[in-house]
Amino acid sequence: MAAALWSRTRNKQRASDEALIRALYEEHGRAILAYAQRLTGDHAAAEDVVQETLIRAWKHPDVLVNGKGSVRGWLLTVARNIVTDRHRAKASRPTEVAESVTTTPVEEDHAEAVVNSMLVMEALDRLSPDHQDVLREIYFQGRSVNEAAETLGIPPGTVKSRSHYALKALRDMYRDKPRTAKLVALKEVAV
Repeated sequence: MAAALWSRTRNKQRASDEALIRALYEEHGRAILAYAQRLTGDHAAAEDVVQETLIRAWKHPDVLVNGKGSVRGWLLTVARNIVTDRHRAKASRPTEVAESVTTTPVEEDHAEAVVNSMLVMEALDRLSPDHQDVLREIYFQGRSVNEAAETLGIPPGTVKSRSHYALKALRDMYRDKPRTAKLVALKEVAV
């Protein structure tokens, strides 16, 4: 019998709470929405603020009926506090970035670059020492043809021809080889 009485009392309480929230929304909902939209600049966020404001009013019905101050003033203060809390929470977290096909990852995988550099180093080892020297000076040291010629003690024309034939030899080494064949060749060299 006590359970049935408690259930009826609870149902009456729930119905009166729903009526209170419904009345609050009908009377103050537009004003809260307009205020929240001015604060947030976003209609969807403002609707969320209105909903949260009414939930807090539902959780604290005593504040609304105690006769102290304006109900609308309390609701607008709650709405402002919610907007402030959300702004502070957002500011304390890193900026959210929507993922899309066009968005590049924050940190790209460097494994591809490592494999490519290992393949290039292995290929360079197959070249003659003269060709290796020219490519190191031009591509790794960033020197011009004349600077490389001066460093190596050879004429600039020789630097040009050696770099041409060295690059051609590198292209020929890896022409028509699939990626897996390159990796297998690299592993065999490493073993």
